[in-house]
Amino acid sequence: MNHGDDCCTAAEDGAQSDQQQPLILERVEEEKAKSWQSVVSHCLNKHCLCTPKKAKSKLLGFVPILKWLPRYQLREWLLGDVMSGLIVGILLVPQSIAYSLLASQDPIYGLYTSFFSSIIYALLGTSRHISVGIFGVLCLLVGQVVDRELALAGYLTESAILNSSNSTVLLAGQGNGSVGVGCDRSCYAITVGATVTFTAGVYQVLMGIFQVGFVSVYLSDSLLSGFATGASLTILTSQFKYLLGLKIPRPQGWFTLFKTWYSLLTNLSHTNICDLVTSLVCLLILIPTKELNNRFKAKLKAPIPFELFVVVIATVASHFGSFNSDYGSGVAGDIPTGFLPPQLPMWTLIPNIAVDAFSIAIVGFAITVSLSEMFAKKHGYTVDANQELYAIGFCNILPSFFRCFTTSAALTKTLVKESTGCQTQISGLVSALVLLLVLLVIAPLFYSLQKCVLAVIILVNLRGALRKFTDIPDMWRVNRVDTSIWLITMATSALVNTELGLLVGVLVSALCVLGRTQRAQVLELGRATTRDHYDDLLSYRGLRTHPGVAVFRYEAPIYYANQSLFKKSLYRCVGLDPVKEKTRLMKFKRKNKQQGEVARVPHINSGDTEGAGKEDGFEAGATVTSMLDNKSSRSLRSLVIDCSAILFLDTAGVNALKEVLKDYEELGIKVVLARCNISVLDALERGGYYPIKKGCDGGENKIMFFTIADAVRYVQSLSANGDYDSKC
Repeated sequence: MNHGDDCCTAAEDGAQSDQQQPLILERVEEEKAKSWQSVVSHCLNKHCLCTPKKAKSKLLGFVPILKWLPRYQLREWLLGDVMSGLIVGILLVPQSIAYSLLASQDPIYGLYTSFFSSIIYALLGTSRHISVGIFGVLCLLVGQVVDRELALAGYLTESAILNSSNSTVLLAGQGNGSVGVGCDRSCYAITVGATVTFTAGVYQVLMGIFQVGFVSVYLSDSLLSGFATGASLTILTSQFKYLLGLKIPRPQGWFTLFKTWYSLLTNLSHTNICDLVTSLVCLLILIPTKELNNRFKAKLKAPIPFELFVVVIATVASHFGSFNSDYGSGVAGDIPTGFLPPQLPMWTLIPNIAVDAFSIAIVGFAITVSLSEMFAKKHGYTVDANQELYAIGFCNILPSFFRCFTTSAALTKTLVKESTGCQTQISGLVSALVLLLVLLVIAPLFYSLQKCVLAVIILVNLRGALRKFTDIPDMWRVNRVDTSIWLITMATSALVNTELGLLVGVLVSALCVLGRTQRAQVLELGRATTRDHYDDLLSYRGLRTHPGVAVFRYEAPIYYANQSLFKKSLYRCVGLDPVKEKTRLMKFKRKNKQQGEVARVPHINSGDTEGAGKEDGFEAGATVTSMLDNKSSRSLRSLVIDCSAILFLDTAGVNALKEVLKDYEELGIKVVLARCNISVLDALERGGYYPIKKGCDGGENKIMFFTIADAVRYVQSLSANGDYDSKC
């Protein structure tokens, strides 16, 4: 052997000896805890101290348009923004009028809502692409509150007004006197809607002030999708009365879907043939043309506004055909031009609608943030969830003074906006200009527009949400838990109550996360033949175990809800329940003592609580054997618990590990932990897992193993020296 070979051999021996040494890392010393005075002083300086630089940063952060507008690329972006703004503005005209039906409002208020929200979000929003305005689900929620408050205030239903004499209508317009003589049914309806909108906006701004934008992460995509689909079924059902020309009130409370269908079927004989024919013709036109738009959207520079064409043609036909006077068809009615003077919300109404406004605020924020983040990720920029709260909050607060109702981002219009070349929120300002033109000049021309046409527009726009039902098989194959959340949320929203569906979805999602930690099992690990890698014995072939040493892993945090399940799973996987074993040994000792024999406790290496024999089967000097894999028995002397998958421990989790350590070591089985993260180590330290025994330095009790291999070699060395169960 030459000198080079000697060097190689020495290097290999050195590497092998280094590999046998346990990995030791030195913790960085934690900073000393600061006094509360210094903490308070630091917070005050951080949040209350105002400098010119900080004031500028806060202003630019609160009004993001001031940050990106000076860097606006006129040549590259202007054409796309103008085109998308014009197209979305044209689409907003019929949709704003149509969705006013859902919110139980006159058409003009839908136009107001889309106009103001487009301007405010362009100033305050951080997303470049989303279109903020009327959203069907929120309109439905607002409409339910409005109808309930109208009934409580003593106003007649719409059908009763239409079928009553003029004197009755005038009396009904005054309600029960709580609103005032000058406020009719329509006035009170928008007052309720504006108050709900104001309250929801206040909730959203408060959430932004307290920096709770992170709550959006708790609303999963499956939850929001299921909620939107369930609400879409309710919206679909609510529009059938307009398709058939029926004058029936909107039911209140739970199970509105069933109540609505019952009312529709019982009043089917009163169907207005004119409305029915018009609805069928519009459906036959809009459904194929919308499909053509979707099929050729890659080739079309902009979607063709078939909705607007249908609205114009239907309005002209209704006007010259006298559908309202001759056939009793319901029409949009008078749509005034200009703007009404601002008015304050009805403060006395806020306690009645506070809970409803909170659920509306959560839904609006969740939809807006999820769409913002989706399109921001697609186009490579970031959005601020807390700033989105401010933006959508002020999109509700400020317009509420001008008789608007709740807004949020809308997926359909956002997709149109993005596909037509939108680059910034300048497109939102262009859409607002289109709506302004309608509000000042064109709005009165829609007087004869039939409500059934508006209902058809709503139904056609629900196609995307209803297509989700065809995706259920694929969703089930991908993830059954998410699909179950979707189905439960959808069914509750549609069949029971819309707001309750959101709450049930959140609770089911939380229970599913909790259930996953409850279902976690202890896995026995084996070592790969060529490397110090340990993995589940049941999942991979070729893994081997160590004589007398068993390695286990628990793939969940250990906390109060699953600490008992952790212990049961560990005992079952080990094949030895130390509590039962100690009880059996105590009975064995008492039996020997009663028989007058010298109590000689056998040395227990391991035990199988089921396979060790019956109580009377113990004999002095007997050895209990554990069947770890039900295939071969081996004498167990040490347990290594891989803690890499344990994210955290609470007090109950630390106590569970302490009980495992104490119970097994009383039977002579050494228990060590490996691969603990820092939070777990700190929890163990604070919880007293490593006690300092009298007469010892406590060093052995505080040994931390950063690899499973180090832990295995350590317990094997104790076994070889015969001191694995020694005590100080």
